[in-house]
Amino acid sequence: MGTVFRKAWTSPLPPGAEIVTVRGCPTARWRLRNGTLRTAEVLTDARGRIRIRGRTPTFVAKFRDGSGVWTEVPTGCKDETAAKAVLANLERRAELIRAGVITAEEDGASRHGSQPIEEHLEAWKEHLRVKGSCDHWLTQAPRRVLRVCQEAGAGRGIRRLRDLTVAAVERWLRERADEGLSAGTRNGYRRALVAFGNWCVRNGRLASSPLAKVATADDRADRRRTRRALTDDELMRLLDAARRRPLAEALTIQKGNRRGEIGAKVSDATRERLDRAGRERALIYKTLVLTGLRKGELASITVAQVDFNGPVPHLLLHARHEKARRGAEIPLRKDLAAELRAWMEETLALAQAEARERDEPVPARLPPSKKLLTVPSGLIRIFNRDLAFAGIATIEKRGGKEIVSKTDERGRTVDIHALRHTFGTHLCRAGVPLRTAQAAMRHSDPSLTANVYTDPKLLDVAGAVEALPALAGTSGQRTASV
Repeated sequence: MGTVFRKAWTSPLPPGAEIVTVRGCPTARWRLRNGTLRTAEVLTDARGRIRIRGRTPTFVAKFRDGSGVWTEVPTGCKDETAAKAVLANLERRAELIRAGVITAEEDGASRHGSQPIEEHLEAWKEHLRVKGSCDHWLTQAPRRVLRVCQEAGAGRGIRRLRDLTVAAVERWLRERADEGLSAGTRNGYRRALVAFGNWCVRNGRLASSPLAKVATADDRADRRRTRRALTDDELMRLLDAARRRPLAEALTIQKGNRRGEIGAKVSDATRERLDRAGRERALIYKTLVLTGLRKGELASITVAQVDFNGPVPHLLLHARHEKARRGAEIPLRKDLAAELRAWMEETLALAQAEARERDEPVPARLPPSKKLLTVPSGLIRIFNRDLAFAGIATIEKRGGKEIVSKTDERGRTVDIHALRHTFGTHLCRAGVPLRTAQAAMRHSDPSLTANVYTDPKLLDVAGAVEALPALAGTSGQRTASV
């Protein structure tokens, strides 16, 4: 037979508490930060330490579960009669499990199904954090699931886990499609929901996940953004623009009759800082183009992950920062390795000079945790402006907003991820075998390397046709060799 009780607790004497006598018993009295007065019974433990003792405001139910093990479950009730009603329900469920009417998993899923969805999302987010998920997924996935739960359910929202159904989710996805949300973005919401549902099953919060049955949108038929690779000339112009733009904009007069002219006063220290910022930005773009790294992957690389002394200079990409979660060694071309080495030496020299100025210990090497390159959080906006400065894109102001135009005659666009497309395309153009290019791109499917990350416009298809062997003509004469 189960019982309900208030659980006893003890804790150290709160700071600033005074001990008074109430009804013949020593009692601690103190105030919380918000001014609320609190009191608790005082006791002395076996080690002679003064502590306070109390009981929980709500009752705890103690009973034998479906496996016959004594279990304590918080009832959440301050009233004893209500707590006993909760206990009776728990004992009835335990009897159903022992009788084989329901399973322990079904019982657990039933109890979890009545809890607020926010509690499950917080637990899932903590799981992702412990698992080591990337920051992007850690913040985006729970936020997307929460948005669906708040907006789905016929406008009422999905408040409980048991209300998260296929019908409610697909209705929400259809409404977003009618509003113009792309198929790729809708699939992103679906992926987050499926991952959340699978986690709930593994943790006994759901007996089975219905979310895996949510239909996938055809993103090939609804592609909103088709990227293109940059040509050699565009790459040179982009790197030059990235290097020169910070200082050039600072030297440009912004107001008055001479607006737009070069001639603004800039201190020598500012010139050096802006020149270094431009050189670092150009080095970021060059590294992305010559390694195929994604923006977030490059941002994660620290000094400790750089190896210039091995047979092949490379960057060590940790699994937790790679999209595929496998980890990789990213080979560096010799000229890029030389530039990165020089950049690290310059960074160390600056750190040593600053230490001497502050009269601090002079470092002999860079800290292992220091980032190799400082990839700014606003790199997408910076990249757009560098494209415009290089003449590859245009920026217009409409209604107080900057409108970027960077599509070609075929409607394809250039963004920061297009540098990875450029990497894959130039590998193919250089005649690198598909299997090698696939390894360099770190793709699991070679069709992704060949069809998505290769820009056919930059390939010499005509030259490839001319390289075919000479064949006999239909007139009986041999075709001239090429």
